Amino acid sequence: MMLSLLIAYFIFLVLLSRFIARKGDNKTFFYGNRNSSWLMVAYGMVGASVSGISFVSVPGMVMRTDMTYLQMCLGFIAGYAVVAYLLLPLYYRTNAISIYSVLGRREDAVTASCFFILSDLLGSAVKFFLACNIMQMFVFDPLGIPFALSVPAMVLCIWLYTKTGGIRTLVYTDVLMTTLMLLSLGAILYYLRDILPQIPSSPHFRVFEFSDIVSPQHFLKQFLSGMFVVIVMTGLSQTMMQKNLTCKTLRDAQKDMMLSGLLFLPINFLFLALGIALTLYAQNSGLPLPASGDSLLPSFIQQQASPVITAIFMLGIIAAAFSSADSSLTTLTTSFCVDILRKPDDERTRKTAHIAVSALFVVIIYALQYLATSSLIDTIYIIVSYTYGPLLGLFAYRLSGIRGREVSVRSLLSVCLLSPILCYVLNALTVSLCGYRFGYELLLLNGAITLAAITTLRYTPRHQ
Repeated sequence: MMLSLLIAYFIFLVLLSRFIARKGDNKTFFYGNRNSSWLMVAYGMVGASVSGISFVSVPGMVMRTDMTYLQMCLGFIAGYAVVAYLLLPLYYRTNAISIYSVLGRREDAVTASCFFILSDLLGSAVKFFLACNIMQMFVFDPLGIPFALSVPAMVLCIWLYTKTGGIRTLVYTDVLMTTLMLLSLGAILYYLRDILPQIPSSPHFRVFEFSDIVSPQHFLKQFLSGMFVVIVMTGLSQTMMQKNLTCKTLRDAQKDMMLSGLLFLPINFLFLALGIALTLYAQNSGLPLPASGDSLLPSFIQQQASPVITAIFMLGIIAAAFSSADSSLTTLTTSFCVDILRKPDDERTRKTAHIAVSALFVVIIYALQYLATSSLIDTIYIIVSYTYGPLLGLFAYRLSGIRGREVSVRSLLSVCLLSPILCYVLNALTVSLCGYRFGYELLLLNGAITLAAITTLRYTPRHQ
């Protein structure tokens, strides 16, 4: 049944993509001819941003940190405002296809694109890896299909429905996927409806942390981290911004950005409420809680849920995971063709790059199979802290108006690589010397070091 459901879903997506984008030229693939409805983009961005990681990891977060993740979600709203009213005007004013072209100099655009490709490949692969594991558990293992075959098969399906229409297809498919994800979340909450009234009295129903400034859950750290995570993961990410740039006008793009940002707070509240409901269900039923928060929801679905709820859960996971993965494959192709190869009009290059990115995606997922992580959503934010810090520094340099001399791509890449290395060493030293471990605020430190390093490089005279 599950395999039939998965096959039918992908056949529908391929047919839908062919209907939406009959003419698959580069203008359609890269920016959807700039005629998308802002409401569609805003609604679809919810599914693309949430991903399968949130579907599984966010409910499990209540086991360790209660509902304090909502503090970060409040910071998300502030971050979306910065993106809407500071970055979007810059992108629309320059009529950007790739957002990194606004950095002006070629070395800046190439360096930013390299860090984006690295970060998005790793982050999206981690998100998709989770969905692959869940589908392997529920669909492929019972049929005897190994992980080594199921992963390339699923990536092939994504390539099939994005290869022609690109970003234009994704604007429409994201609407479908967001709807399926929210219906799945609602159905599981309804299944647990008898427990929902107990949620406010749970010890996990704690949102704010003001007392311990050292704690990674302190409000100020969570709020600022949430704001800057959105600035870099949305505003400085080709994956997220390429869809917004398909809107007809800047005003439409700003409206879709703010609406999608506001939707994150109630949606993540529901995910966290689901996590509390699952812990209460386990306690009421005398069941042990899993050791990992990421296993909380999958364990419940596998052991306790009805076949109908299991099927609905699978649809939600598939929708959330593929909404994120298809966006990445499309926008990574865009960034590589436009910023690094400088061939925005070459369709043959675009098609070849799309295949290469898809193949690399599979390789990274294979590698992740051998890495153990405590929480996949924490893994995403750690990746962001190290790899998006240089992007934050590059854009801060551009917005500051500082110019300096031109430098080589190699020199700029070198100083931008120095910042994540210094952050890693500094974090290790603070842990060993005083027991303090940097949280998501590491992103801010990374960006500041990158900005200082770029400024120093551009104002250091060349040796004669």
